[in-house]
Amino acid sequence: MRELIIKSLDMIVWIVAGLIALGGVIVGVMALGQGEVAGLGIIIGGLLYAVVFAGMFFLMIGVYTNTKRTAEAIEKLAAR
Repeated sequence: MRELIIKSLDMIVWIVAGLIALGGVIVGVMALGQGEVAGLGIIIGGLLYAVVFAGMFFLMIGVYTNTKRTAEAIEKLAAR
C-alpha cells in the first residue's frame, strides 16, 4: 500500500509541476502580448518555481527510498 501511495505522489508531483510550468509560460506570454516586459520574468519565474517545487518533493521521495534500501541492506547483513 505504501508503494502505491509513493508512486501516486510521484505522478501527482510530475503533473502539478507541469501545470505550474505551463501556467507560468501561458501567463508570461499573455503579459508579453500586452506589451509588458515583465512577461519574460513571469515565464522564467514560473519555470524556476516548477523546478524548485518538484525538486523538494523528489528529494523527500528519494530520502524515503534510500532509507528503505538501507534498512533492507542492514537486515540482510544482520541475517548472516
